[in-house]
Amino acid sequence: MNGPDFTFEANLMGQGYPLIAGVDEVGRGPLAGPVTAAAVILDPSNIPQGLNDSKKVSAKRRENLYDLILKSATVAVAHVSVQEIDRINILQASLLAMRNAVAALSPQPAHLLIDGNRVPDPINIPAQPIVKGDSKSLSIAAASIVAKTVRDRLMADLSLQNPGYGWEKNAGYPSKQHISALQRLGVTPHHRRSFRPVHNILYQENK
Repeated sequence: MNGPDFTFEANLMGQGYPLIAGVDEVGRGPLAGPVTAAAVILDPSNIPQGLNDSKKVSAKRRENLYDLILKSATVAVAHVSVQEIDRINILQASLLAMRNAVAALSPQPAHLLIDGNRVPDPINIPAQPIVKGDSKSLSIAAASIVAKTVRDRLMADLSLQNPGYGWEKNAGYPSKQHISALQRLGVTPHHRRSFRPVHNILYQENK
């Protein structure tokens, strides 16, 4: 398979669902920053060329595709904060971000295609989870590009206020630079305290 296509969407449209939204989230694995989800309704007559899983697209190409998606599609983005991640856990926070992104879409879609193996609950729109959906469905691929671009920009902004952790490069993921900065500089308000490397450092500081 050469990458995502519009088969899932076309099948659903054939069943009478006019507006299909792809939904994806990024930022489950980082030690810092929010989890971010996007929901995208593509215009079947104006789909940007080159959409793919955001991890398979260069940063520069992602930025270009992001602009094209915003011009041609209906898009909504939602973040769930570090405090909320620590309160309800990262899985629930990811599902909440997806739910909030869908709720922010206007007009509302008739059907959802969701990356992963579960549908956020409660959601009152028919939905189909697709494992590795960002490499199978163009709508989910578009959502993955939007979510990653928005979150990467946010982490780059946060890195200006919190230099040394390398967030502009690692987006809050546990890179060597990030871990060593955590040990050297300590925990910021943007770190997820429920994640083990952060939790362990706080535990040692409080001993």
